[in-house]
Amino acid sequence: MKEYLVNVTLDNFVITFTPSNNSVAFVNAIEVVSVPDDLIVDDALALNPRSGYSGLLTQALETVIRVNMGGPTVSSGADPLHRTWVPDTSFLILPNLASNFSSIGAVKYVKGGPNENTAPPTVYGTLTQMNSKSDPLSNFNVTWKFDVEPEFQYLVRFHFCDIVSKGLNELYFDVYIDSFLAAKDLDLGAKSNNVLAAPYFMDFVTSPSVDNKILISIGPSDVNNDYPNAILNGLEIMKINNSMSSLSASTAVFPTGNHGSNSQKVGVIVGVSLGILCAVAMVGIFLVLSKRRRQLLAQQGHSKTWVPLSINDGTSHTMGSKYSYGTTASAASNFGYRFPFVVVQEATNGFDESWVIGIGGFGKVYKGELNDGTKVACKRGNPRSHQGLAEFRTEIEMLSQFRHRHLVSLIGYCDERNEMILIYEYMEKGTVKSHLYGSNLPSLSWKERLEICIGAARGLHYLHTGYAKAVIHRDVKSANILLDENLMAKVADFGLSKTGPEIDQTHVSTAVKGSFGYLDPEYFRRQQLTEKSDVYSFGVVLLEVLCARPVIDPSLSREMVNLAEWSMKWQKKGELARIVDPTLAGKIRPDSLRKFGETAEKCLADFGVDRPSMGDVLWNLEYALQLQEAVVQGDPEENSTNMIGELSAQINNFGHEASVSVAQFEASSLDDLSGVSMSKVFSQLVKSEGR
Repeated sequence: MKEYLVNVTLDNFVITFTPSNNSVAFVNAIEVVSVPDDLIVDDALALNPRSGYSGLLTQALETVIRVNMGGPTVSSGADPLHRTWVPDTSFLILPNLASNFSSIGAVKYVKGGPNENTAPPTVYGTLTQMNSKSDPLSNFNVTWKFDVEPEFQYLVRFHFCDIVSKGLNELYFDVYIDSFLAAKDLDLGAKSNNVLAAPYFMDFVTSPSVDNKILISIGPSDVNNDYPNAILNGLEIMKINNSMSSLSASTAVFPTGNHGSNSQKVGVIVGVSLGILCAVAMVGIFLVLSKRRRQLLAQQGHSKTWVPLSINDGTSHTMGSKYSYGTTASAASNFGYRFPFVVVQEATNGFDESWVIGIGGFGKVYKGELNDGTKVACKRGNPRSHQGLAEFRTEIEMLSQFRHRHLVSLIGYCDERNEMILIYEYMEKGTVKSHLYGSNLPSLSWKERLEICIGAARGLHYLHTGYAKAVIHRDVKSANILLDENLMAKVADFGLSKTGPEIDQTHVSTAVKGSFGYLDPEYFRRQQLTEKSDVYSFGVVLLEVLCARPVIDPSLSREMVNLAEWSMKWQKKGELARIVDPTLAGKIRPDSLRKFGETAEKCLADFGVDRPSMGDVLWNLEYALQLQEAVVQGDPEENSTNMIGELSAQINNFGHEASVSVAQFEASSLDDLSGVSMSKVFSQLVKSEGR
């Protein structure tokens, strides 16, 4: 069965079936049902950019899913408009985080609000909520995943009815669609004329999706007087016709036209889209009959894939080539510029496949060269990638704020022709991962590996401390640490980055994202993100650097599959030396390996509060490097695993030169740490005459 909603404004409605690919067109049954005018309202909220959206009455809609949260199937006989609502249990990502509640008799329909045609009492009288009663400090999201077709916009309707509270203003919560905050501190009482248990619905329109799923999440608000909680009673997702007046995936394109351009063809369009669905067993068509025809307004911007980003104080700069009217593209012009597509095309030799230097979740990365000879790396988004607009925008917003020696610099971006292309400085030596395994590159020395880890730690430490709010990378791994021609490490790929918690908060509640094998287990369990999640991932990278093997290798025996678990077993036995990269055998000083192993072990602590900060990790890696290079006469830290406290206490007694180095380090936490060396400070620690 397929169900559509269209606004019919004429006396006749025509449905046409057309054979496709020399096949046949058929249908077993058609239902045409008149529904109330107010079932679909003309206005909604657009998510990206956040703005008003109008013109829904002029669109053709296809029902994707209609869900009864926390309750059983609602059959067509129990719905005034003969709709079917399915249970939500199969769509929950982590069912143990949710619980059900039912009180159908408590539902109070009020004048001017939703009525039984909007959703029946069997929908508003049941809900799914946070399973938080046993823990007053609970802070997680309840999330559902729904399959959709890419490259369409979707109308998402939330149905709410507070049947769990005993009074008004007790329940506040947040609502998310994918990574976007749809509603913050939602107070249902305030939305329902201060009537408890009164139904309420909210409509949102998504951006054209490059993904094949939509995530819906609810989570606690900071404004809570009781146990943290969040609820959802019902959900409807409807596909919106694209700029080609079609609901068929075979014609899916990123919309570029006006919403109002298709109103004269809606009837024929639905017929054509039905004709393509040759194997449809039953077609149900809901017609929204409107008594008035609204004057269509040009909605340019709502149907764009995304609004072009402007950075550098709101000024968008165009950089051209010999084929354009812009200025010559040059890395010397600083980053944050919009490049015309023709410039990127020219720089990459027409996106020559032989120039591909990497492939990731976002798309392919091409080597390129600008007109002034500057080498660049161009990451071109794949429209069918699981990563897309949100990551593209985040990458630009994050890298436009930062400038650091150990962060890969963003030179520019291109958003023309529905393209999403990011242009970075070119990193000659590629990824750290490629130097460890899976390629024929020469093996790195232990000193080189330590210096790479130190550089990456400096970059991450700057992210965590060098801005007004901490920035959490969320995808720290060896493939996202790049090396320049001098093997200097730079952290890359900020598409999943997230701004850290407020000063009075301990974490950010968000959907879990990251890479398998590097993911912080505490973040995965509780969906609570902190800087310590990056620390855990970096701990896995340290072991990867030490052992030169994949973090997950299913070809190995069961106990060896997971690098972190396997390595920690040997670390706890004090025999980490047995699993180091064979090319390093006998080349690592025991004290240096011991300090390195202790650092990795601390990073991989089960709970974030037990892990060191990236600043602590940086100091310990610097110390491990000094232990590798210096002749140590009696190590006073032989039995110590303290991360930073004892080091700081000793450094305070080292004299003026050491004090200058420490002060320089602290001052640099708000700028670029890469130029600061701890070698003079640590030389006092490892040389007997400096104690």
